[in-house]
Amino acid sequence: MLDLIYEMFPLALTSSVPLIITGLGGVFSERSGVVNIALDGCMQIGGFVAAALLVILDGMGVPGAIWYSILAAIIAGGVFVAIHAFASINMRADQTVSGTALNIFAGGLTITLCEIIFGHKSTTAYSLGAIFPRISIPILSDIPIIGDLFFTNNYPFTYFTYVLAIFAWFMLYKTAFGLRLRSCGEYPQASASMGIKVQRTRWIAVLISGMLSALGGAALVLTTQTYFHGGSINGLGFVAIATMIFGRWHPIGCLFTGMLFGFSQVLGYYTNSLPLLAGIPSQFFSMFPYILTIIVLVLFSGKSFGPKASGEIYDPGKR
Repeated sequence: MLDLIYEMFPLALTSSVPLIITGLGGVFSERSGVVNIALDGCMQIGGFVAAALLVILDGMGVPGAIWYSILAAIIAGGVFVAIHAFASINMRADQTVSGTALNIFAGGLTITLCEIIFGHKSTTAYSLGAIFPRISIPILSDIPIIGDLFFTNNYPFTYFTYVLAIFAWFMLYKTAFGLRLRSCGEYPQASASMGIKVQRTRWIAVLISGMLSALGGAALVLTTQTYFHGGSINGLGFVAIATMIFGRWHPIGCLFTGMLFGFSQVLGYYTNSLPLLAGIPSQFFSMFPYILTIIVLVLFSGKSFGPKASGEIYDPGKR
């Protein structure tokens, strides 16, 4: 049984990477007071741009094409989510409606662009696994149990996610910028009275959210999916939102709950190796991450862990 866990863990961690990165993006946005339902749409944009640009640049023989593709995906996510930022912050539109509209728009836009550029509804990209071999972290991999699970035989993108979660925690809880951002999500009027530019801070947070979500989409397409098509993201942006909520809007909590959701995604691959699960149809395990998402949202939607002003339209004249 222990050997099976060691076998499952690298795949579970790889599956959790897009959820964690996108969930961290959601943490930044909601901590500033803006609900970003468009995480799924940003993942779609990031996945499409990364895959499409990699195919084009690699066909042209451009060195380092994959890095340009990832960078372009991040920029595209920022540009795309700026629509949500403008609508919800400047125009004071309903944040949920704005985000939902962008999710629908992203689905149609990416498929249409695939047909225009490639002549069909998908594009093939190269897996990061074919470029970056699995590696182990010296010293850390020697730690009993933890070293074998977390720091052995994983892709560099997985280790980058660990660092990103710690960096996000540091930014939000150990810097003046993070304090201002969190204050905008708790008491925006009080923050404004202290000289904090609430709208500008929320803009920055939403842009970070979109860029991280697009990076999450790129990570998914370039690692586990290896190509982009209409079902590549498959609602994982909403699973990332559940990851953020289950993690109590905290970067480290998001890290560990993302691993939990990643583990639930790969559980179906090993049903034949687990006697208690062998008789359960494999289709159930394909649904399991989404069932878990619904359970998490039901259990935690009424809790007061999130920012007090999250989702509220900021009115400078309100006291």
